Amino acid sequence: MILKNFHIQILSSIKVISILLISSAISLEICNIYATINDQQLLLLSLNGLNVIFWLGRFALISHFLEAIIASIYATSKNRNPLKYGIYTFFVGTIGLLELLRQEDKS
Repeated sequence: MILKNFHIQILSSIKVISILLISSAISLEICNIYATINDQQLLLLSLNGLNVIFWLGRFALISHFLEAIIASIYATSKNRNPLKYGIYTFFVGTIGLLELLRQEDKS
């Protein structure tokens, strides 16, 4: 029982952290696009070591986007709302996809 509660707490923590990190990656990309359009350079990009943060964020956004597409397709086959599961999986990542795969058909 204690192990199950610990497992649920860990998954909940990962979901919250994932939402915060994906939201931050989206915000950084929006700032980067804005700076590029206005012929400016972000302070983070002027520091060579922090350029890695942008690439990690881009990788996370792309992988979460692909997971969201997979979740949307799979949710349709399980007679679930594909938009709901796609958005949820985009923000929480693989955990959301695994939750969808574990759900049993209620219909």
